[in-house]
Amino acid sequence: MKVYETNEKELVMEPVIRWAGNPNIILCLRVLSLHIKIQLVDLQIFMAPRIKLKPLVPTFPCFANIVISLMEKPHVDFGMKFLGGDIMSIPGLYRFVQETIKKQIANMYLWPHTFEIPILDSSTVAATQPVGILHVKVVRATKLLKMDFLGASDPYVKLKLSGDTLPAKKTTIIRKNLNPVWNENFKLIVKDPESQILHFQVYDWDKVGAHDRLGMQLVPLNLLKPQEKKEFVLDLLKHTDISDHQDKKRRGQLVVELTFVPFKEEGGSFDGLPNGYGRIESGVNKGSNDNALSGAGLLSVIVQGAEDVEGERHNNPYALVIFRGEKKKTKMLRKTRNPLWNEEFQFMLDEPPLQEKIHIAVMSKRTGISFWSKESLGHVQINLNDVVHNGRINEKYHLIDSRNGVIHVEIRWTTV
Repeated sequence: MKVYETNEKELVMEPVIRWAGNPNIILCLRVLSLHIKIQLVDLQIFMAPRIKLKPLVPTFPCFANIVISLMEKPHVDFGMKFLGGDIMSIPGLYRFVQETIKKQIANMYLWPHTFEIPILDSSTVAATQPVGILHVKVVRATKLLKMDFLGASDPYVKLKLSGDTLPAKKTTIIRKNLNPVWNENFKLIVKDPESQILHFQVYDWDKVGAHDRLGMQLVPLNLLKPQEKKEFVLDLLKHTDISDHQDKKRRGQLVVELTFVPFKEEGGSFDGLPNGYGRIESGVNKGSNDNALSGAGLLSVIVQGAEDVEGERHNNPYALVIFRGEKKKTKMLRKTRNPLWNEEFQFMLDEPPLQEKIHIAVMSKRTGISFWSKESLGHVQINLNDVVHNGRINEKYHLIDSRNGVIHVEIRWTTV
């Protein structure tokens, strides 16, 4: 049996199976009103399947699917008797039956064709992945409430998608205006257009103290059709409790334009075993297409983990991702040289990052008070040109300025 080490969340095995027996199987065939009995004897099967258990998950039995394919045409040998005579002794019939069986099985299951057996419900184990980008244009508001002493307001709008852990986006503040015009554009990452809701909240900016909310409104994304721009004139409400009829005050209107743009389907999937499989360079998706070389898209960086990171003073590692001056970091794990983070960071871009690099550093931070509070455990710079052309990479990189440290990173580029 061969067992492959990959950068994917899977276990890959290639056993060689040889089974030979002397069964005596009677097959009863019914053709119109005739009943025919055929005897199957001396069945032998030789095959070399590839068995994948993927993806690996923390829920028992620790994998969600079994994916089976054959690495070569199987050999199936048997004898067949009818009315006491051996049918396979008919000249030419044995070879014809053998070749027909091999051809039919190969058409269905010979690599790269696969037979997938679901074990766990994918909805219980799969993380929700982005499916598109929501373009939001906050156009204007009319007849807002007067909140200032002099009979005016300083309005701005906050917008956020339900289920999104990122901070809400904000428009600029327009001073002393009850009919502000923004014409500002935003992009939000959509994971479930059927259930997610876009929240709008209009605030009056105050120099001192909390900002007063002028009104709010919700827009379910299932009201949108892909690629179709739609304008909404929203009556602002105090809150979303429709059973409260006490507040009848008019709070003005907010005008917005929404367009949902789904991501393009991937041109291919990494599902092979290239030469050098299991080396540190493996894991490149060859499903490239020209669409990835232009237009907006989403850059997803998944920091899976690191191995053999060693600090001189402490080992409490976390990963720091730096791209275009923006910094994002994983959680810190205490007292380990082999951290597993499995955290994803997303960057929404107007154009593909063809000539750019992303910097990832592994840092360690002492939890108590100390002069040596932070320490670098190594870093790496990844050229994004291959990511754009291939759509995805999943690799392990040797950390610079580290003796034996390795970091495992998956990066995806998805276009709209």
